[in-house]
Amino acid sequence: MDTATVTHLVTVDDTARALGSGDLDVLATPRVLAWCEEATCAALVLDATQTSVGTRVDLEHLAATRVGVQVTATATVIHTDGRLVRFQVVAHDSDGTVLATGEVRRVVVDRERFLARIAPVGD
Repeated sequence: MDTATVTHLVTVDDTARALGSGDLDVLATPRVLAWCEEATCAALVLDATQTSVGTRVDLEHLAATRVGVQVTATATVIHTDGRLVRFQVVAHDSDGTVLATGEVRRVVVDRERFLARIAPVGD
């Protein structure tokens, strides 16, 4: 199975207060999700003409994390069906506490064809 891990240090820019998802200075759920998605992208091996887009997320944020703590997000491919790839994701802190867990789905697309379908701003 393809697996990738990313590690980040929680800063004030990663807090719920900074991201507008709450008013506390703890790791924001949107940031945990972004780090989990970063790990899913890292787990994919694509050629230069391909990219992937997120299509579904199911994430349970289980524990609060303060600024200054190191967080590791890991994504593991659990299923592929053509262009669809499903990942199990888990984020934990440096003490091993599980902070979040869930599933992310991505679809592999042709980069140029995908972008060609999106109308430029102002059209």
